[in-house]
Amino acid sequence: MNVKIKRIDKSLPLPVYETDGSVGFDILARIDTVIPSKGIEMVPSNLIVEVPKGYMLVVASRSSTPRKKGLMPPHGFGIIDHDYCGPEDEISVLVYNFTDADVLVSKGEKIAQGVFVKIDKFEWEEVDEIARESRGGFGSTGGYV
Repeated sequence: MNVKIKRIDKSLPLPVYETDGSVGFDILARIDTVIPSKGIEMVPSNLIVEVPKGYMLVVASRSSTPRKKGLMPPHGFGIIDHDYCGPEDEISVLVYNFTDADVLVSKGEKIAQGVFVKIDKFEWEEVDEIARESRGGFGSTGGYV
C-alpha cells in the first residue's frame, strides 16, 4: 500500500523501516529543539502524512529514547487521524524531559517511531446490564488507565 507523505525539509530523508521485521519506522526531528528540565515541548517531525482511510498512525517513543535522552511522551503515545493531513498539519512529537538538565534534540535525530494500525469504528448499544461477572483486578487485567 502506498501512503502519501510530504517532507517540509527535503534535506532530511523519508522514513524507512530499518529491517524486514520492523513494524515501526523512525521519525526524525526537523529542527534543533531544547526540552527544558521537567518541561514538555513539541518536536516537529518534518512529516505530513495522509493516513489511509481505515487506519491510524500511532506515534510512540523509541525504546532507547528514555534511557539515552531522558525523554518520553507524557501521554504514552500520539494518534494521527485519517483527516489530519492538511498543508499545515505537520506531525509533532510531544516529549517530556524527566531529567534535571535541559536536553537538546538535534535536527535529523531519531525522536519517535510511527506504526500504522488498522482500525474499525463501532456503534454503541447501550444496555442496562452487562451479562458477565466482574473480574476485578488492577494492572494488565483491570480496567484502570
